[in-house]
Amino acid sequence: MTQLGINLPTLIVYVVNFAILLAVLYVFAYKPLLRAMDQRSERIRESLAAADRAQAEAASSQAAIQEQLNEARREGQRLLDQAREAADRYREEEMGRARQEADAFIERARADIQRERDAAVEEVRSGFADLAITAAERVIRRSVDRQAHQDLIEQVLDESGANMRQDT
Repeated sequence: MTQLGINLPTLIVYVVNFAILLAVLYVFAYKPLLRAMDQRSERIRESLAAADRAQAEAASSQAAIQEQLNEARREGQRLLDQAREAADRYREEEMGRARQEADAFIERARADIQRERDAAVEEVRSGFADLAITAAERVIRRSVDRQAHQDLIEQVLDESGANMRQDT
């Protein structure tokens, strides 16, 4: 072995030194390094589990928020429908009230027109009766019984008015 350049006592010393170095490194470096790596992998595992839980919570929260949003949309649509319905009812009520007021106004106008017509006819009758009596007095040159002529004119006017109403 000496011919190969290997010295046996030196080789044994090197092997013993290497074994001691391995034992010291195993105790002081390798075990703490393995422990630190195990702790770090455990923390990573915990972090991944926490991230998965957070993701699941976020998904369930998102689903809950989406459901609340859908419920709010349905509620908003229901409120809009109620508002439209109330507006339609109000419009119908107001239109009915306006029709009633218009009908009442038309009835009052008709009654006023009828009153005015009756008053005008009465005025014309009265004026016509006075004119006829005055004309008859002048023609006859004497005073006629005013009440008798008034009754006669009223009768003639009533008969002619009845005939006119039958014609229309």
